[in-house]
Amino acid sequence: MGFSLRCASVLVPFPFNNKRNRGLLRAQLSDENDPLLRLAINSASLRLQETQRREPLFMDPYAGCLVPPHTRLNFENSSKHYCIATKFIDDKLLRTVNHMDGLKQVVLFSDGMDTRPYRLNWPSSTIIFDISPERVYQNAIEKLQDVGAKIPRSCLFLHIPLESSNIQEALHMKGFNGNRPSILAIQGLPLMTLVSFKEILLTVSGMAMDGCLFLGELPAWLAETKIGTKSSTEKWMDNLFMSNGFKVNMVSYHKVAKSLGKALKLGDHKYILFVAEQLRFSDDQMETWKIESQRVEEDRKGEDFE
Repeated sequence: MGFSLRCASVLVPFPFNNKRNRGLLRAQLSDENDPLLRLAINSASLRLQETQRREPLFMDPYAGCLVPPHTRLNFENSSKHYCIATKFIDDKLLRTVNHMDGLKQVVLFSDGMDTRPYRLNWPSSTIIFDISPERVYQNAIEKLQDVGAKIPRSCLFLHIPLESSNIQEALHMKGFNGNRPSILAIQGLPLMTLVSFKEILLTVSGMAMDGCLFLGELPAWLAETKIGTKSSTEKWMDNLFMSNGFKVNMVSYHKVAKSLGKALKLGDHKYILFVAEQLRFSDDQMETWKIESQRVEEDRKGEDFE
């Protein structure tokens, strides 16, 4: 059985705001040819391929259990971009959380087979939230448990189904705190339209406190629905992210590859690598500010009465 290495995107109902769509998704995901499952396996096969190189960019000891036997591994240029991005995201996540004091919060928007919770050396007191398609996640977690994959000691891993009607509320129910630092990353999350990504970005904007980072990979067709050239893509990214409170920078795959001692072929690539910094208060910060302002106002009125 062979898969193409990287799918541009998978068209799925999103964000599943009604029972009819959620039922449709479950019916599709029971099929062995489910496109979401295929997409996740494709990415896992790329990590397996990289792990088997003589000098790998990273090691993923769990990718093998996620890839069906006899899956054909290709060596196309797109696979190198994926692995360069994966290494970049890995390093940025770890550098950031290692500079956080106390409780550390990591949110991963993934395809359901992201092994970062298991393969990265997270510092103690790290809580990792995975947001991904439920069916793919359940498929992966069974295989990972079978091979003994474990989260680092003193860390916690929690899953939130992508199909949740309100992801931000679901995160709060699991213990996410918008008054504390966090870092959020996206790679492999199935997106249907530009509108679906805007909804994710709005959710992230409400969760992340000022100064927090949101980074990862986006399919380039999101920008192509509006524009095409690199300069116009940068302007489109700036406008989209700034409208949600983020200052964003597009990251060059070639520069990252060069810093790692690797080379990439010139040519079009179907993904955008980015890092964005939150400039606004999170919803939790705003609520805390309102409560504190009300308390100060009530104290002032009490002093005036006396």
